[in-house]
Amino acid sequence: MNSRLSMETGQKSERSLCKGCDDQYDIQISEAKLARLVELASRSRPVVADAEYERRLSSCYSCPALQYGSTCRYCGCLVQVRAKLLDSTCPFPYNSRWI
Repeated sequence: MNSRLSMETGQKSERSLCKGCDDQYDIQISEAKLARLVELASRSRPVVADAEYERRLSSCYSCPALQYGSTCRYCGCLVQVRAKLLDSTCPFPYNSRWI
């Protein structure tokens, strides 16, 4: 845990790191697990064609909001799952990157 000095009291307080910053958590998702999650989500919902899926993923992979190679900073979803689903939209503020 990180110790920091409280501005109000001048005393140290304990503060936890977020899971993305703390080495004790593994926030990376394997390719196999991602593929399984995409497959599970695709079972009950309409999906886009493979070419559209690849186009959407390409936009996500070049987006400054992509975190950890798999997570959208704006919605918290796994981009591989979101890009596959037909009714999903890009949550990028003001202008979709999937246009």
